[in-house]
Amino acid sequence: MAELLYGTGLRVSECCTLRVRDLDFERGQIMVRGGKGDKDRVVMLPASLRGRLGDQVARVRERHGLDVAVGGGYVPVPDAVANKVAYAERDWRWQYVFPSAVLRRDEGDRGFR
Repeated sequence: MAELLYGTGLRVSECCTLRVRDLDFERGQIMVRGGKGDKDRVVMLPASLRGRLGDQVARVRERHGLDVAVGGGYVPVPDAVANKVAYAERDWRWQYVFPSAVLRRDEGDRGFR
């Protein structure tokens, strides 16, 4: 995370809420959504981090599969997306790039998060 912050100029909150779908390895860019002033912007993805970020995304996908197997794997998504795409909150592409290591129980009807 520190290298990503330094190499891209992301704010800590932007890095913590970065989602897999916001990384574009082909174009070498990161889409930052809802940044300062609730504005979206694009920053360059450093070439030196592409390999390690790709590995991180693979780990996220694997971890998401394990979480789904035990009834978890949900992630909060914007209301506009939740209304249009029913499966979005459980889709691996909406997962955070740097997720929590702890699986938490949601008191609602969805199970684990």
